Amino acid sequence: MLDIIQKGGPLMYPILLCSIIALAIVIERLYYLHKIKIDTKEFMSNIEITIKRNRIVEAIKICENTPGPIAYIVKVGIMKHDRPRQEIREAIEDAGHQEIPRLEKNINLLASIAHISPLLGLLGTVTGMIRAFQVIQEKSASFNPVSPGDLAGGIWEALLTTVAGLIVAIPTIVAYNYLVSRVEEFVLGMEKSATELIELLSQRGT
Repeated sequence: MLDIIQKGGPLMYPILLCSIIALAIVIERLYYLHKIKIDTKEFMSNIEITIKRNRIVEAIKICENTPGPIAYIVKVGIMKHDRPRQEIREAIEDAGHQEIPRLEKNINLLASIAHISPLLGLLGTVTGMIRAFQVIQEKSASFNPVSPGDLAGGIWEALLTTVAGLIVAIPTIVAYNYLVSRVEEFVLGMEKSATELIELLSQRGT
């Protein structure tokens, strides 16, 4: 592996760095999203039963013992249970705006890596071809015949960097799209739970 990296030239190192960063982001995001995943239907059912029994403190404790953004925004809404509907909605929206950046943390960096990696590979291809043509020029200037071995270094660099850039970019794009879809699921769950809670608290106040 080290020999391949060396043959790929200096641009193999930033591509390798991109792969390490992308892998670290994917592992961290998958762990985080798994940690905060809950059964939203069951959670909201417990909240509804508790609120209908007028056990507000117990409902708040359920939220505090449940991980994730959905439980947090529901807790914020419950704490405003005695306020007007619009004030409850605004409090929940503000809480949601705080939680969404946590869900999307480093995902944009993942997208950047997916775009940068093939460009680094392309740049490596260009530098490799330049190296090959320099060999041709030097051999021609000294009237020496050019052999395939003389061009091998430049061609190796050109091909390896292109392949390395694509190897990093393709799985990174797949991981990025998957993580975005997971985040969208959480956002939809937050919106649905917020709507249910607002309706529940409004009915309770009537």
